[in-house]
Amino acid sequence: MSERRSIRRALSRLALATWTLALAVPSAMAQPSSRSGEVVPRDVREMYDRGLQYLAKNQTDQGDWQQGQRGPGITGMGLMVFLASGEDPNFGPYSNNVRKALRSIIREQNATTGIMGDSMYHHGFAMLGLAEAYGTVDDRNLWPDGKGPRTIGQALELAVRAAITSQKKNPLGAWRYSPDAQDADTSVSGAVFVGLLAARNAGIEVPDDAINRAIAFYTSMTSAGGEVAYAGMGGFGDSLARSSIATLVYSVARRKDLKQYRATLDYLKQRIEQAASFYPEYGRYYEAQALFQGDVLAWEKWNKLLIRQLKQQQQADGSIPGQFGNDVGTAMSLLSLALNYKFLPIYER
Repeated sequence: MSERRSIRRALSRLALATWTLALAVPSAMAQPSSRSGEVVPRDVREMYDRGLQYLAKNQTDQGDWQQGQRGPGITGMGLMVFLASGEDPNFGPYSNNVRKALRSIIREQNATTGIMGDSMYHHGFAMLGLAEAYGTVDDRNLWPDGKGPRTIGQALELAVRAAITSQKKNPLGAWRYSPDAQDADTSVSGAVFVGLLAARNAGIEVPDDAINRAIAFYTSMTSAGGEVAYAGMGGFGDSLARSSIATLVYSVARRKDLKQYRATLDYLKQRIEQAASFYPEYGRYYEAQALFQGDVLAWEKWNKLLIRQLKQQQQADGSIPGQFGNDVGTAMSLLSLALNYKFLPIYER
């Protein structure tokens, strides 16, 4: 378990034990120190706070978001935006939004299969959201009547088993849209694999064989030049998003020793000023994490360009438009900025 996660759990327990005192303490005093502005650029704080307010306002009573694409994966992204801000997830200003999102994800989980949503994309991002909330959000305050279908930990363990069961059925050792698919692609697999790695980092058992098979899939899809194929054999092509996904999974799986990792990272570093040609908010979401994990100086240069770009794109209501709708565009763009806060355990180096 990481040191940062241990600290966050200790802070969460402290907040629970001193709830009556917290009522009398100004909210800023209860926030982690990075929120003071010492390390986070002012532009980032202002953009992030406006985006948080937009997502809080547009979250439904059921806990999801419906402007554009919707589902538990989208809800997982929105959940992570709130968790990444550093505000106390149990008693902070967005604690109710956090709980609503978690209840929505857990309600949408199939109690038998453990699958969340109608594709493994949704399952992966929802699983990642659960993993980031596990250990920081208190289950005792999660359900209004105190009786929900599952705790966060139970839902996460069930989601992990579902992902591993799906992988075992897949001859390529990875994932595609359907949990029963016999083929795989590097995009869907990235969503599921990062969710599994986050669950492992949170203390959930994930077999080494599952990690090794997924890494073998990615190495088979990575060229010597750092291009990463989408599916099938060959056809690598130029894709910042796919090379970012591969760099990230190699990093979080602790396989920076691989030549494929060095190839994909070099590929990204040579294209710092190049914008993703397709699905830009999706590409930024992964590129931010990949560069931060791989080369902090490269990330700092790229991050400055990102801040400038998103400042121009953010709307008066705090939203950031995207190809999948404003809710998704806002969530993914804010998560790209969230590396400046470094509160999400998956964002640790």
